[in-house]
Amino acid sequence: MAEIRLQRQLGLLQVVLYGLGVTVGAGIYALVGGTITLAGDHAPVSFVLAALVMALPAACFAELTGRLPFAAAEAHFVREGLGSRRLFLLVGLGVALIGIVSTAAIAHGAVNYLVLALDLPVPLLLALVIGGCGLVAALGVKSSIGIAGALTLIEVGGLVLIIGGGFWAGQDLAGQAVRAVPTTLSPTVWAGIMAASLLAFFAFIGFEDIDSIAEETIDPQRTLARGIFLTLAITTVLYLGVVLTVLASGPLAEVASHPAPLTLAFTRNTGLPEVLLTVIASLATLNGVIVQILMAGRVLFGLAREGELPRGLGRLSPRSATPVRATALAASLALGLALAFPILRLAEWTSGLTLGVFALVCLSLARIHARGDPAPPGTFRVYRWVPVAGALACIGLLIAGFAAGG
Repeated sequence: MAEIRLQRQLGLLQVVLYGLGVTVGAGIYALVGGTITLAGDHAPVSFVLAALVMALPAACFAELTGRLPFAAAEAHFVREGLGSRRLFLLVGLGVALIGIVSTAAIAHGAVNYLVLALDLPVPLLLALVIGGCGLVAALGVKSSIGIAGALTLIEVGGLVLIIGGGFWAGQDLAGQAVRAVPTTLSPTVWAGIMAASLLAFFAFIGFEDIDSIAEETIDPQRTLARGIFLTLAITTVLYLGVVLTVLASGPLAEVASHPAPLTLAFTRNTGLPEVLLTVIASLATLNGVIVQILMAGRVLFGLAREGELPRGLGRLSPRSATPVRATALAASLALGLALAFPILRLAEWTSGLTLGVFALVCLSLARIHARGDPAPPGTFRVYRWVPVAGALACIGLLIAGFAAGG
């Protein structure tokens, strides 16, 4: 009987929709209030800093996904660059854990919206959200990403509605952007900005998950790099627009203390019913859960296929050609974490783990460049200083963010 393999079915549009789905659903709907609480009017600066830090490892990922288009890609990157089988397993498990912890955090965000419409206990809602999204993630990849893509269009549409509502209501977004720039070197102000940057970094996490579908992507050398950069660019523009709109929609104290600042801005600026954004935000966060479970399951599958985890996790379903067992394990672990820890703690852990993995990935590419290893034709290439700068930026944000957060 022939071995079942992952199949190349995904083009650039599907890759970008996947990237936007896992990125947008992972942060802005759930955590914008937290960044405003920490940084106040300077929250947009925190998002800019997070985006600038993210751009360096994004460029490294764009090259490495062309060199090594495999599931559990970060683990392959580190093994190829640093030559360590032990690091291969540790990084692979770290990436899977990022997806699992992030799933738990986003599930809390989904429940925060769903509880407004459904009178059910929070633990039950968490189980329904993660269990249902796990089932979707276990479908065939084209079906899973098709569903995620449709939800992505809805969630991005919600952000566009929020920004458009600000313009419609005549909010002073340009003035808010000017107020966002700090005019002081006060340690208190910058501590808040750096702590918020670590949280904002969570909102950008997602582009790196594009490499988890490398073996299912057509022409991965070109498609994946383009998908990564388009995802990061679109996300940055949307986030800045949303944060500026929210800040411009009311006094800072009111916005920072509101349990759903996006809803506050939406209803105040558009006059539309609150339930509309509640539905959109619920779908957005559900989409984030789906794509994170999908990613974590494929990383566990990739590790098992390399003999680093039990072989059963490395098997694909004959019906869907997807790693159903690995996906079920990822969803189960995420549910346990969601029941045990609050969203902000989970988001901080996700950001910290991600920055650590990014630093190792950047160092791996630096070693590959130093050895002069050739890249496959068509692979995107970065300057030799980029991976070194990326590693330093990730380590710097990790230290500064946690130091500022106490």
